[in-house]
Amino acid sequence: MGWFWADGNASAAAPVVPPSHKNLAASGAVPPPSCPMHNKTMDALSAHKPVTPAPEPTPAAAPPSKCPVNHGAKDTLAAAAAAVAPKQPQPENHQPAAASESSFFSKLNPLNYMFSSISQEPAPNQAIALPTERDPSSIPKGTGDGNWEYPSPQQMYNALLRKGYTDTDITAVESMVAVHNFLNEGAWNEIVEWERRFGKGLMRGWEIMKRGEENAPMMLRRLEAQENDPEPQPTLIRFQGRPKDMTPKAALLQVLGRINSKYATEPPFDRHDWYVSRDENGQKKEVRYVIDFYSAPPEPTGEPVFYLDVRPAVTVTGACERLLRWGGDVWWKASGGEVRERERSK
Repeated sequence: MGWFWADGNASAAAPVVPPSHKNLAASGAVPPPSCPMHNKTMDALSAHKPVTPAPEPTPAAAPPSKCPVNHGAKDTLAAAAAAVAPKQPQPENHQPAAASESSFFSKLNPLNYMFSSISQEPAPNQAIALPTERDPSSIPKGTGDGNWEYPSPQQMYNALLRKGYTDTDITAVESMVAVHNFLNEGAWNEIVEWERRFGKGLMRGWEIMKRGEENAPMMLRRLEAQENDPEPQPTLIRFQGRPKDMTPKAALLQVLGRINSKYATEPPFDRHDWYVSRDENGQKKEVRYVIDFYSAPPEPTGEPVFYLDVRPAVTVTGACERLLRWGGDVWWKASGGEVRERERSK
């Protein structure tokens, strides 16, 4: 889900919004059962294939490119390094140099735990050529040097093969990339909307939310027109995939579903933590957002359906923002605000 691949040498490109979700079904490509967009066991992606040891000592070579997404915890990086690094015969009394570990980690991008150089070469026995162009996202990088980039179909296909998805339908890869990009764009749009409401403080956020969710867009536009002040744009500093770690909210929904079928829902198939830079009165502040990705029954036409639950993490500020947004909507409806609005409009 979060396969943004940053290229430090690439120039900033104009944001491109991926095609609409409904156009994906029109392409006729159906993701394979192993597609990570539809596979609820995303943690299978964290297993790297070991490389067969060389029979004779050879000069050290640069490690091959690996899957850019670390869907496990940070403490698995050392184990992943041991699994993927080429093995060389060593004397019995050989002591590994301390620099060997640092050399592995130095090849990782600390913003997303990916290798900086990703192969665009066709896979062995690949029958169909895949595009190698990478689409820029609309998500600005926290470093200020352009936007994050999405993987090319060729990079996506190579990553899936390395993860053991050898039955991947190559004709569906381009549609898989489009779904991946579409979901990430949707998540960012939700974050930008949240920042517009609460990025300048809780009091301003309450002014926007006190008349409920249905009136919030109108209140926001009115307030922005009065302020006549350009809204600082948030940027994405880094992100982390955590499919093994269910959020407290998702866990609570699962418990409620066991008690009452009204609340029953499938668990999220993926979770991301996105770290966003917020401009608060001229000061940069890092805000962590939590995103749960849910799949739903497809449309009658066969089009897949996804739901995103995007909200700030439960910090002191984040909890207050969530309370104001939820509580303002509940209070507006419970106090008869909707009825008063209808009577005024008569």
